[in-house]
Amino acid sequence: GGSVKAGKMPEGEKTTQCKQEEEQRQKEEEREGLIEFYSSYQELFQFFCSNTTIHGAIRLVCSKKNKMKTAFWSVLFFLTFGLMYWQFGILYREYFSYPVNLNLNLNSDRLTFPAVTLCTLNPYRYSAIRKKLDELDQITHQTLLDLYDYNMSLARSDWSTLSVRKRSSRSLLHHVQRHPLRRQKRDNLVNLPENSPSVDKNDWKIGFVLCSENNKDCFHQAYSSGVDAVREWYSFHYINILAQMPDAKALDESDFENFIYACRFNEATCDKANYTHFHHPLYGNCYTFNDNSSSLWTSSLPGINNGLSLVVRTEQNDFIPLLSTVTGARVMVHDQNEPAFMDDGGFNVRPGIETSISMRKEMTVRLGGSYSDCTEDGSDVPVQNLYSSRYTEQVCIRSCFQLNMVERCGCAYYFYPLPTGAEYCDYTKHVAWGYCYYKLLAEFKADVLGCFHKCRKPCKMTQYQLSAGYSRWPSAVSEDWVFYMLSQQNKYNITSKRNGVAKVNIFFEEWNYKTNGESPAFTVVTLLSQLGNQWSLWFGSSVLSVMELAELILDFVAITFILALRWFRSRQKLSPPGPPPNSHDNTAFQDEVPGLSAPHRFTVEAVVTTLPSYNSLEPRGLSRDGEVG
Repeated sequence: GGSVKAGKMPEGEKTTQCKQEEEQRQKEEEREGLIEFYSSYQELFQFFCSNTTIHGAIRLVCSKKNKMKTAFWSVLFFLTFGLMYWQFGILYREYFSYPVNLNLNLNSDRLTFPAVTLCTLNPYRYSAIRKKLDELDQITHQTLLDLYDYNMSLARSDWSTLSVRKRSSRSLLHHVQRHPLRRQKRDNLVNLPENSPSVDKNDWKIGFVLCSENNKDCFHQAYSSGVDAVREWYSFHYINILAQMPDAKALDESDFENFIYACRFNEATCDKANYTHFHHPLYGNCYTFNDNSSSLWTSSLPGINNGLSLVVRTEQNDFIPLLSTVTGARVMVHDQNEPAFMDDGGFNVRPGIETSISMRKEMTVRLGGSYSDCTEDGSDVPVQNLYSSRYTEQVCIRSCFQLNMVERCGCAYYFYPLPTGAEYCDYTKHVAWGYCYYKLLAEFKADVLGCFHKCRKPCKMTQYQLSAGYSRWPSAVSEDWVFYMLSQQNKYNITSKRNGVAKVNIFFEEWNYKTNGESPAFTVVTLLSQLGNQWSLWFGSSVLSVMELAELILDFVAITFILALRWFRSRQKLSPPGPPPNSHDNTAFQDEVPGLSAPHRFTVEAVVTTLPSYNSLEPRGLSRDGEVG
């Protein structure tokens, strides 16, 4: 084929072609790319402020020629941002404090009757320990005679003190002498002699001495009241006598008929299947009604005639007067499967009085997890449950003290359940356990042991709000025939009519019961709503405005990365002596190619620079000497 030479292009056509190429290049530059990057921070922020829907941002661009307004709106814009995020911080702090709402619900339904525990209020002289108790009474008689010149009348008055001392010298008396009951001057009278006329009998404190095993450390357990000191001292030795019994069943002497004369529930007579018996060291024989989970009582109607009614004996015969100084009975209302802590929740029933106790049931349900430190079943509490019942806070606290007692003193306190492998404290085996116990008790009350911190409240608990009313029973006109019928029924001659019996009525006041529940006060939905309110308050924007702000942050990071990479590449170009043999510089493509006979292939390296337009890479015309074949 022949070759055709390109002639010289006229000047007018050349000008027209350049204009067309320039317009084409501008159109392609105006096309929007898939991912738009900005050449500078100024261009990024100018585009954001000109197009964002956040109120006030556009004023930063519109007022850029007025430096005072630009500064004012910049300060106002960032101040508003700071105030908004300050409010955000308050909202987040409130959310992560996990507040709760208290929900009060009033329910109405037939109610299961709670468990009721009734104690004689006085410990009994059990036959298994009667001899040692008589010896302790004789020693106490002599002690009171020496300290107060008081001659206490005893049931076994035919015993002489001397003979008891000789008989007990190698047993009980030896340990009583190790822990004697003594008087001590008050702190402000310590330096005065005992026979000083300024020292009166009332200026003495009474207590007993407790020493460590090697007698190197002793302290005086003192009381301001002589009655309290004698009771505590007698109780200390009484517990040692109980702990010496190898079998606790020897103390299980239930005398139900001689304590409870009459028992009725829902106007039906109670029987032995409706109660359980246990022994309390200080409150004597105790009977728990409606504790059998297989057949629980249910109140058919509220009111005094549809509850539990008991007639109990309150006259004290053959009891221990040095342990208890009150007359009557002690009663406690509690939930099933919970131990009866008579010293915490019980109250006394007066003799010769009819006590009517109305109940209101109240349930509390707490939120666990992050909302409170309550526990569901106590499995996450670092204290072993020593009681054969479900978890309660009092169960945990007593178990914690008992476990610390075994660890520190080497034996267990008689009032609480016995841990596995341990034995009860007894000064015939553990000489200084009393010293260890009272030291540990002081630490326990000061929460040095951490029991009150470790034991948490249960998430679900049932309580009974009680209110009592009192009236004389039996009345003056009916007491003769009432006591006669009771003596015939129980074959017991009541010597003191006014202090001999008492009546107790326990019933539901109404069927309605309260449930105190908790619900989250600040949920995720509430948090998002509050955040949106604050955002709208300060900027009048929406969720899409937040996305614009997120886009600004991402573009800022991208431009920072591109500029850093460009600076790094420029440093690399200056460091080597010459370019590699096969390397190509993108700037070469920006130069005009005066003469190309055919399109060429170009290899483009990934150098982050501003590339020329596509048209600048095409040959502008044919070479003068080029041939088209």
